[in-house]
Amino acid sequence: MKFSLLQQSYNNRRSGSFRGSSAPLDSSPDNTIKSPAAIFWLFLHGICCLISLVLGFRFSRLVFFFLFSTSTTTTLYVTTPFHPLSKTSDISNPLTSSANDLPVINKTVSSRVVVGRHGIRIRPWPHPNPSEVIKAHQIIERVQREQSNQFGVKSPRSLIVVTPTYVRTFQTLHMTGVMHSLMLLPYDVVWIVVEAGGATNETALIIAKSGVKTLHIGFNQKMPNSWEGRHRLETKMRLRALRVVREEKMDGIVMFADDSNMHSMELFDEIQNVKWFGAVSVGILVHSGGADETLLTAAAMVDKEAEENLRNPVVPVQGPACNASNKLVGWHTFNSLPYEGKSAVYIDDRATVLPRKLEWAGFVLNSRLLWKEAEDKPEWVKDLDLVDENIENPLALLKDPSMVEPLGSCGRQVLLWWLRVEARADSKFPPG
Repeated sequence: MKFSLLQQSYNNRRSGSFRGSSAPLDSSPDNTIKSPAAIFWLFLHGICCLISLVLGFRFSRLVFFFLFSTSTTTTLYVTTPFHPLSKTSDISNPLTSSANDLPVINKTVSSRVVVGRHGIRIRPWPHPNPSEVIKAHQIIERVQREQSNQFGVKSPRSLIVVTPTYVRTFQTLHMTGVMHSLMLLPYDVVWIVVEAGGATNETALIIAKSGVKTLHIGFNQKMPNSWEGRHRLETKMRLRALRVVREEKMDGIVMFADDSNMHSMELFDEIQNVKWFGAVSVGILVHSGGADETLLTAAAMVDKEAEENLRNPVVPVQGPACNASNKLVGWHTFNSLPYEGKSAVYIDDRATVLPRKLEWAGFVLNSRLLWKEAEDKPEWVKDLDLVDENIENPLALLKDPSMVEPLGSCGRQVLLWWLRVEARADSKFPPG
């Protein structure tokens, strides 16, 4: 009896303990899922796993490229897409060349280069066929011609370019620059080259390469060794060219292109707007040839340059000065006072070369102003026979200088640059 009671109490306690412990066991999963903190940590854990997976993949791919990339970059390119013409038929009509006769332009040993994490594909020449390249250039030329017809100068007039020159060391350098500018023009060009000391074969060979219509005139006087004498003789040479324009009754726009000047291509379009007599702004590129011109210290030089920049613009400009109504009210001239006593006198002096007060290159005129008889010729123009040989600039051709037409946004645009760079006077003309 006693034993049965003890066993029954033991069983009751055991079952009670199981029932008491079953409640927390049953409710623990529900409490964990419903807890916001547990959901947050589970979500954060998932994000960290994804980040680790992505970074590990990218790093392993980079290491794979570094260790196992053995591609070479040996590539043979021929920049000229045209093959040498060896047959007569090719010269007559290159567009009818057979594709089988064309050489291989380039051969790529490897078409993939690895730089960092990304591969670069090396593609062959897009159009190895010369006929396709020619067709592409013809299409581009047709588009440019159409754009010029729509937005360019309407009914452009011929250009009569006057250039005084003489045989010297830098003549080929200077004349080649002017020649290339004239070769790019879409207008009819007549290049009048007046040579001091008479016409020579050296100058004739240079201007013959231009492909434009040229008129080579010899001037009997030799070019002096001084800058002042050179300026005066160049004025006489330009007046000689103007007389030729009058005698031949050349019709067009006369401009003065010195051989050492630099011209913007917009200049030739802008001067098409002139009616009778116009002016453009000229940038003056003044340089010094001597390294021992001044013995100032570095600090003093910096202070001097800062002071000059405050008083004068960085690049001096010659040309017309206009008011707010775009009317001509005066002229911007070069200030030569800071260079007084320090400028070059002779061509081989190692000093600063100064321009004239107003350069001829900054003026353009209608050639009909020079004719003896021309329709609607204005009365404020002097007769060329009555003009002195020693005039300083083309304004002396006018009775009323206020009739000048300012070009280039009323002189606000600098369309050409004046520069004088010459070798020593005793330098010899290079053969060939």
